[in-house]
This record gives sequence, C-alpha cells and structure tokens, in this order.
Amino acid sequence: MKQRGVTLIQMLSALAVAVLLTQLGMPAYARLSDDLHRAAAARDLAQALRSARSHAMLQSQPVLVQALDGDWGNGWRVMLEHNQQVLREQRLSRPLTITSNGGGQLKFSAQGVPLGANNNWFGSTMEVCERLTATSQYRVVMAQTGRVRVEMGEAKNSRCKGSAS
Repeated sequence: MKQRGVTLIQMLSALAVAVLLTQLGMPAYARLSDDLHRAAAARDLAQALRSARSHAMLQSQPVLVQALDGDWGNGWRVMLEHNQQVLREQRLSRPLTITSNGGGQLKFSAQGVPLGANNNWFGSTMEVCERLTATSQYRVVMAQTGRVRVEMGEAKNSRCKGSAS
C-alpha cells in the first residue's frame, strides 16, 4: 500500500526549515527596507528643494524650505516667505536622522539663489544617516548656484558620526 500523505516528522522538519529560513531572511529584509526608505527620503528632499527653487524663480519671490519641528528627519515644508503660505509639506512615514550644515531652514531668493542666514550665497549638504552604523549612503547636495543633486556612496567626512543615537 502506498503512503498518501506526510508524516508528522516530515511536516515538523519542513516547518523547522521554513522558520530557520525566515529568521535568517528577516534582518536582510529589514536592512533593505530601511535602505529604500532612506533613498526615497533623499530623493524626495532633493525634489522639494528643486521645486522650491523653481517656484521662487517663476513667481519672483523668496521661498523657504523648513525642517518640520526643527528636524529634517521628521519632514519638511516649502512656503512663501512674505505670507508664510505653505506650498508643499512632507512628513516622513518613519523618522530618520538627517544632518545638515545649513540648520533647519533654507531660503531661495527671487532669482533662485540659495541664501544663508546673512543673505549670502549658500551651499548645503544634507546626509541621510543609517541608524546602526552612523554613516551616510545618501546625501542631498545643493551648490551655491542652487543646483541640487543626490549623491550615493559612503561619505568621506560624514556628519552622521557625531549624531549617532
């Protein structure tokens, strides 16, 4: 007579292998998910800066980009300087650590030039930090001309090292 099913031992062995593979795969999946979240945040921040610059030039009026609650890792808000009208706001689904050498606010003049606190031309770099290693694989770089780009790869002099939590 032929056997028509599986024995309890075979089923438990298959279940043990499935649990083992799941346990090995979960950390890799979590790292991948975190990396995708950081990459998306860097792209979204770069797009917000490009949009703010374009809006400043098209409307011939200064535009501010502010970190929500003073922390770029929570999200950002783009608004007109003269009446504080919000043009765009983005909150991140999961908080990140994003360091900036420009503080919690950036300003574009009516000509689209990024300005610092003293209304001088200003370039800025924002790094999206990894939680565990305190390094940055994604940086949003804004040149003094206003050009915004996303750089990938490990930074040589990362600002994330001092902000590890």
